[in-house]
Formats: sequence, structure tokens, C-alpha cells
Amino acid sequence: MRITKVARPLLALFGATMVSGVGSVWAQNGNWPQFRGPNRDLVSTETGLMKSWPADGPTLVWKATDLGKGFSTVSVAGGRIYTQGWKADKEYVLALDEATGNVLWTAPIGGTVNVGYPGSRAIPTVDGAMLYTESVEGDVVCLAANTGKEVWRVSLPQDFQGGRGGWGYAESPLVDGPAVICTPGGSTATLVKLDKLTGKVIWRGVVPEGDKAAYASPSAIVVGGVRQYVQLLSGGVVGIRAEDGKYMWRNNDSANGTANCSSPIYMNGYLFSSTGYNKGGCLLQLTSQDGMTSAKLIYHTDDLQSHHGGFLNVGDYIYGSSARNFMCLEAKTGKVVWSDQVIGKGSVMYADGHLYTRSEKGMVRLIEPTPDGGKCVGKLDQPEKSGDAKWPYPVVAGGRLYLRDQDNLFCYNVKG
Repeated sequence: MRITKVARPLLALFGATMVSGVGSVWAQNGNWPQFRGPNRDLVSTETGLMKSWPADGPTLVWKATDLGKGFSTVSVAGGRIYTQGWKADKEYVLALDEATGNVLWTAPIGGTVNVGYPGSRAIPTVDGAMLYTESVEGDVVCLAANTGKEVWRVSLPQDFQGGRGGWGYAESPLVDGPAVICTPGGSTATLVKLDKLTGKVIWRGVVPEGDKAAYASPSAIVVGGVRQYVQLLSGGVVGIRAEDGKYMWRNNDSANGTANCSSPIYMNGYLFSSTGYNKGGCLLQLTSQDGMTSAKLIYHTDDLQSHHGGFLNVGDYIYGSSARNFMCLEAKTGKVVWSDQVIGKGSVMYADGHLYTRSEKGMVRLIEPTPDGGKCVGKLDQPEKSGDAKWPYPVVAGGRLYLRDQDNLFCYNVKG
């Protein structure tokens, strides 16, 4: 239960994290242009936020309703908020005005599918004038960000003979420079790289084991000069070379046989991955030579078992929730520094020196990491709770905190 140092606001131990492919205009402060933030690592560079909250939580600015059924969180860019939801027999992308929460447009992207926990999963990725997203049935769609007009689409199961788990497709596509990366799964095209303007195939990357798509989202990293895409599949986490789709490495120590949901995080030569269902996590050391990367297991942990809510790296530590506890691990060893049952299981993000945790039961907490544990400096009990788990990740952008709960989206002022 002791911590040797206060977690620092920069990634001091391992250095830089994910490499974002989203244009710099959309990754600047005030924007959260894709799932898990500008660098897909759940870490925001935003400053000037409240250091503590009033007893009844931050002020509600507005509430948007009639968004449809789903577990999608939001992306924020260019004065708009984007999310997804099921209405009747169709799945829609919705654009809302950032200032008011008013719906600006809706665009159908697919039908509904007979899956457990019905509803949307993905979050649109904003890249300039376009956005890219994925339906539960596996349509990858490019839309005009200002109107919702469809530009192109492909079907992962039909065009690539993709294979996925029983809860549907759930990834949020990755934009990397001129391309979009997504995960059909299966032995024909486990991952694909598409031209982001046309949807035409640049390459099909095949993992020898032909893993199905799981429920995580891909990220771009650079290891020893080798740019690659990391994705957690049904059987393990893999690395695919960005240049040509060549399969390079895999590790199965963090994959369970039920649902692999939380995207791995990269820490300057090291990659941490974790799943639930009694599996746990692992730290890998990645090394590149002659244009290829290999992975070496540093440790496995049974302590941090991330079901769905993700984990992040700040300073020397990894923060995330396990089956019942929220915990802090020493990144280089996997040692549990502290564990908190009150915060419990849920999702997390980091901004301006604080962790924002959201319990799957609905309580949001502002946590200041301290030498003795997580010091709670604010609580918000979300109103009008649905009967579903509060799985959408919290998002902080432009001094606002966004909480999606099925049909509703709540916007709170957290600017200092």
C-alpha cells in the first residue's frame, strides 16, 4: 500500500507513448479527436482544470437526449461532439454542437445485430474534414464531418471474410497519415490498411493463427525506427509492420478466451497489456533489428485484470481497474503499489495531474495520486442512470467532462 514517488505529470520512466496519426490541428488542447484521446493512451495534455470539485460535483452545462442505445463514448473536435447509437433497426453516427449539445446531424451507418449487450460500441475518429467509424456489424464508414454525408464504406465480413467475437465489432478505426487501419479478423485479412480518401486496400496483414477480431482498438507505435500497428486480438497481442502489413511478433500472456477489450499501452520500448476473466496482464520489451520487431516477456501480473475500462501510464506507474479494485502498479515490476475497493471497477483517463475514474455503477471520482494511494478530491454521482453498466469512458476536452449513458450525454464544466 506504499508508493515510493508521487506520479509525475510527464511519462518520466518510459518516455513517449502512442504515436497519433490524427492531424495535429485535431489533436491540440480542447479536442479529443478519437477513442482514448489524441495519442490513444487515455492521457490528456489539457491544463487549467479544477483541482477539486464542490460537494455536489461540477456544474452540469447541458444534457443531450435521444442518442440511441449504446456503449460508445464521444470524440470532440472542431466545435463538434461525435458519438453513435442504435435507434429502431439502424445504427447512427450523431454530431452535436459542443456549446449546446444540440444534434446537428445524424447519419445511418448500418443495421442492428443480434448480439449480447446490444448497442453501439465504436467512437468516430475525426481527421480534418472527415471522420471514420465502424458499425457493430462491421461496416467501416467514412463520413464528412460537417454534414454526415457518406464518402465510402467497406464491409469487414463481406469484403475481407472477417471473423469476430459474439459481441460484434467494437473497434474505433485508427487514422495514420494517409491511411485507415481496422481489424476484420480471420485468416484472410486479420488487419487491413485502407486509403483514407477512397477506402481502397493498401495491404492485407495476416496473422498466422488467423485470430478473430476482439474488442480492442489498434494503435500506431515506433520501435527502433520500425513503425507498426499493435492490436489485441482474440488470441493475443500482435505487431504488424505499418509499411507493408508484415506480421512481426505476438504474445498471448494477456489474452483470455472470452473477451479481450482493453487496448495495450506503449511506453518507449515497453508494452503493457491486460484483460479480465482471471487472465491478468503482462509487460513486454519490444526490440527492433533489420526492420523487424520482436517481443520479450518481462513479467506477468495476476493483479491488474482489466475487463473493459482500460489503463494508463503516468510517471513510473500504471493505473487501471481490476475485477473489483482500482489499482496502481509499478510499471517496471508489476508490483501493486496501492489498491482501492471504493473506486472499484470501471474506466479511467488522466488530465492535469488527476485521474478521472468512472465506476460501471455510475460514480465518477477525481483522484489525485499520492504516496499513500489515490486521494479523492471530487465525486459526481451521475443523475438519471440507465439500467445498463456505465461502460463508456469519461472524456475531458475543452474544460468539459463528458459522460455518456445509453440515450443520454451529460456535459459538465471542470475548468478551473
